[in-house]
Amino acid sequence: MRAPALLAFGLLAALSLAAPPARAWGPTGHRAIGLLAEGYLGPKARAGLMEILGTESLAEASTWADFMRSSPEPFWRFQANPWHFVTVPDGTTWEKVGPPPQGDAITALSQFAATVRNPDAPPADRQLALRFIIHIVGDLSQPLHVGNGKDRGGNDVRVTFFGRPTNLHALWDSGIIESELLSHGEWAQWLDRRLTPEQLRDWSSPDPLQWVADAQAIRGGLYPEGGTDLGYAYVFLHLETLKQQLAKGGLRTAAYLNWLFDEPAPR
Repeated sequence: MRAPALLAFGLLAALSLAAPPARAWGPTGHRAIGLLAEGYLGPKARAGLMEILGTESLAEASTWADFMRSSPEPFWRFQANPWHFVTVPDGTTWEKVGPPPQGDAITALSQFAATVRNPDAPPADRQLALRFIIHIVGDLSQPLHVGNGKDRGGNDVRVTFFGRPTNLHALWDSGIIESELLSHGEWAQWLDRRLTPEQLRDWSSPDPLQWVADAQAIRGGLYPEGGTDLGYAYVFLHLETLKQQLAKGGLRTAAYLNWLFDEPAPR
């Protein structure tokens, strides 16, 4: 499971909508989630992060697992690829379906949590595991990363967005986010200011199965009706949902890390 820790990340073109299968959010979305999460970490989680990642922020760590997918190493090309998503068909649950033989985001979280909590694990393995955990929690807040098993999480649903050809998955990864022309810092700040006490309570679950069920309930409504030429009307209908999912990702990241460094044993 060991891999070199490469931290440099090239910036994507501002309005690029192309994305490979299962690459959730873009750098802006993941970094906004990471930055928002930092404000809700407890002292044990902060100390644990410092021990393993040093001064690396959650925003910086959040994009590493996607960046490493470009590595030619077989680990990143094949073994790690399924750990960014889950597949749950309509009308069932992850518990009933279970993971595929190669694993998925839920099984990866469990494995990585055990590695992070193992003080005898090599430092590079604990760094990889922690960075991947931060990334996966963000991934599972993107509703199309809980796929229905029919269209690769919306990657096969071809649409145009303000005249540019793309697909539904890429639109939710980065298309809508980048169209708002906000930095990840602006996203995090604006989302944080909008949070209510009720949302802080309801969206701070550290249970990945609850996140999956939440995404499964949302995803069907993201598929466009009445044509695939999307623009302002689609953004108007779904921007609030996107904002809520980013906020949930931030609170869930903090909740999972607080649980990870505080509980005596993994669930």
